[in-house]
Amino acid sequence: MRLQDKTAIVTGGGSGFGAGIARKFAAEGARVMVADINGEAAARIAEEIGGQAVRADVADSRSVAELARETRARLGGIDIVVNNAGVTHLPTLMEDVSEEDFDRVMSVNCKSVYLMSREIVPIMKEAGRGAIVNIASTAGVSPRPRLNWYNASKGWLITATKAMAVELAPFGIRVNALNPVAGETPLLKSFMGEDTPEMRAKFLSTIPIGRFSTPEDLGNAACFLASDEASMITGVAMEVDGGRCI
Repeated sequence: MRLQDKTAIVTGGGSGFGAGIARKFAAEGARVMVADINGEAAARIAEEIGGQAVRADVADSRSVAELARETRARLGGIDIVVNNAGVTHLPTLMEDVSEEDFDRVMSVNCKSVYLMSREIVPIMKEAGRGAIVNIASTAGVSPRPRLNWYNASKGWLITATKAMAVELAPFGIRVNALNPVAGETPLLKSFMGEDTPEMRAKFLSTIPIGRFSTPEDLGNAACFLASDEASMITGVAMEVDGGRCI
């Protein structure tokens, strides 16, 4: 029960890595607010784990403010935030990505962390403690061709994590990131362009351990970084990638 009596927000918690993180946090004793733009998916996960759910668009300032208010009202405080919500564009030459897709990737993957921080950091400062876990990607460390602007957004997130960690450490707030490799999530097909045995084999050939990241892998890693066991760890971008970035 490493997160006993802690309150956590998990964005994008209705599926994929976010659902795995929400399940792990609840199993370790946390009170979890599952936030997702798909309100029905968020409600299903919340019901499964005995948590709370709210529909939230993390790229919208009013929606994020409401998420913070609802979490405090229903759960009493905010000790942990997992910025997991993310999107990608389809594998495309960088100059062929539409402006609409570019803006969407940057809004959901980058602006959302700013908006969440604007709402949550003052609450954590007042409490004198907090843990933030940003879900970045191996794409921000070892970029793949044709995912240029997604790669860039995750590189931004890794740098933002380190900058946040330095600034917030004196306030008792730790900030870390996780870099998963492609996983069995709704985004997998988007990364590959098409989900075929041949394309999966091509992807898996770049991962020494020989499998994709799973929601359970991310849940375990996020739980450690959010827990007091990691009290001396901040500003880290930890790969959960089976050796992909070696």
